[in-house]
Amino acid sequence: MIVGRVVGTVVATQKDRSLEGRKMLTVQTINIQSWEDSGEIFVALDVVGAGQDEIVMVVSGSSARFAEGFENKALTDRTIIAIIDSVNVTGKSVYMKD
Repeated sequence: MIVGRVVGTVVATQKDRSLEGRKMLTVQTINIQSWEDSGEIFVALDVVGAGQDEIVMVVSGSSARFAEGFENKALTDRTIIAIIDSVNVTGKSVYMKD
């Protein structure tokens, strides 16, 4: 699983039928120890209603196609499956949603 910050959106008027009606967001990966951006930005399908600047959990690979509502038919390699409220690392709070 990947932790990241939603940094934008993707709009595609022509796409595979399995993507119709699905929101696509750009996500910046986050280093969970330093809580800083870690470089990679990628596109993920959103199944939880995430918005700009929210911290999210993303699954990749074959797991991304098993998110609720996809019925293993969506052509995706990454899917946002959770909006994160808080993160603790080794007993220390590193993130708390406003």
